[in-house]
Amino acid sequence: MSRVKPVFLRELSQYFNTPLGFIYIDVFILLTGFFFFELFKFFQGEVATLRNLFMFLPWVYLLVVPAVSMRLLAEDKKIGTVEVLMTLPLRDWEVVLAKFVAAFLFLTLVLLLTFPLVIVVSRAASEGVTLDYGPIIGGYLAAILMGGAFLSVGLFFSSLTDNQIVAFILSVVVMAIFLMIGIPDIVELFPPAIQRFVMNISLVSHFHSVGRGVIDSRDMLYYASVIFLFVFLTIRSVESRKLKG
Repeated sequence: MSRVKPVFLRELSQYFNTPLGFIYIDVFILLTGFFFFELFKFFQGEVATLRNLFMFLPWVYLLVVPAVSMRLLAEDKKIGTVEVLMTLPLRDWEVVLAKFVAAFLFLTLVLLLTFPLVIVVSRAASEGVTLDYGPIIGGYLAAILMGGAFLSVGLFFSSLTDNQIVAFILSVVVMAIFLMIGIPDIVELFPPAIQRFVMNISLVSHFHSVGRGVIDSRDMLYYASVIFLFVFLTIRSVESRKLKG
């Protein structure tokens, strides 16, 4: 753990020591606030809820998360610091994991900055509106898990190129596919025999299931599997490029 700590702290500090990290925070807060206050009412009947916010959070992630992940490895390769990292007494998987955990913690902190919205809903509930805690807790849990899954995908594409823009575009395209195949109208375009399979691999269907306050171990396993798969692919990508180098 002590060997990984310097890489982890270096990655995490870069989000707060440069203007770019605060740009990510501002964009995320502005987009989530816009969906919450402008596009949708947070009252559904006599229930105060953040459900509409969580409904559109995956699309906010689609813009923000690739921007966070695109630099994780691509930037180091472009400026040459990846060679320095690989000469440290660290295994490749330790370097990759340190970068992923740092980005995941940063994204989780950014998400928690939306907590004042919960206070707004709580104040509304104190005025005679029922506060539905289940979807709020489930929504935050699902958002954290989805953020990790998105980051793992972005980390993988960042390992494939030294161009951050290319990594960003590839991440957005793949994440958009994972999101759109969960939309019922799009699912119906597939043959009936594979429609259930398509829904099961969609990030949206698992997200909304947890977001309704239903904590299912299958949803947890799905997100854990996506994170493990793409982090593993990233490690293999780093090892492959290292051998070629």
